[in-house]
Amino acid sequence: MRTVWTMGFVATAALAFCLPDFIVFRFTQAAIWAIALMGLVILCGISGQFSFAQAALFGIGGYGAAMLGAHTSLPAYAGLLLAPLLGFATGYGVGRVAGRHSLWTQALVTYAFAIAFPQLLRWRLIEQWTGGVQGLYLDFPTPPTDLLSNDRWAFLMSLAILGAGMWLAHNLIHSRSGRALRAARDNEVSAEAQGIRVPQARALASAIAGAYIAIAGCLSAWQFGFVGPGSYNFALSVQMLFGLVIGGMQSLAGAILGGLFLQFFPDVTAGLGKGFSALLYGVLLIAAMVAMPSGLAGALARLAAWLKIRRP
Repeated sequence: MRTVWTMGFVATAALAFCLPDFIVFRFTQAAIWAIALMGLVILCGISGQFSFAQAALFGIGGYGAAMLGAHTSLPAYAGLLLAPLLGFATGYGVGRVAGRHSLWTQALVTYAFAIAFPQLLRWRLIEQWTGGVQGLYLDFPTPPTDLLSNDRWAFLMSLAILGAGMWLAHNLIHSRSGRALRAARDNEVSAEAQGIRVPQARALASAIAGAYIAIAGCLSAWQFGFVGPGSYNFALSVQMLFGLVIGGMQSLAGAILGGLFLQFFPDVTAGLGKGFSALLYGVLLIAAMVAMPSGLAGALARLAAWLKIRRP
């Protein structure tokens, strides 16, 4: 399977040189969604927590890259190091507060964080750094060769980070720490009886998820060249949760499917008209969650198993 995944990533990278830039741009955004959703797979699917904080973590990565370019002389690529560090630290702090409580309390704590983050960016004491309501513009990092356009280089970077993130997440999920997270998810009392420190384990899962989401936010900020308070609202958190549920909460492949869904499915309903498209979008989401409780990844796995049984 590792060979199959590697060949798939190489083939996808090769397609970037065969497609026009505007199509490559859209697949780059799908890859960025997938990176963020991988963090939510670890946080929600593996460790069993709930979060609305992903919009704020996404914004922390974007603002980290933007402020680095606007207020320092460091190269833009330093944002790829700063964003996950900021996301990890913030995610750990949120996890320490929310992880020891029930899902309802986790939802309320992370909701408050998501609502407060855009207001914090407009705070007068720090608006000289964040740009206040005007936001900040940032330049895309210079590609290493003139043979690569900005869109193709963004896609290759996002694809490489997505592949590395999948490898790291796979190793984490199947490691001792991953088993501890699943034990805490399934039965907290039993996990504590086995010596697992549940609050610390959940805080670590939240920190790792924060790193994934923040680096996705950094890549997205580079792609659009702008960050502003209105870009990281509560609707963005809900949108990511939809992608997680549709793709599959406990599957890394589901994160990729969810990223493709978030990027391309709105196009299917957009042609039906502004009023009707939103209604159809919501109805189809509800139907998908009822018909496929384990997401697209789970449905495809069941289909493959059924075909294997039916094969003579």
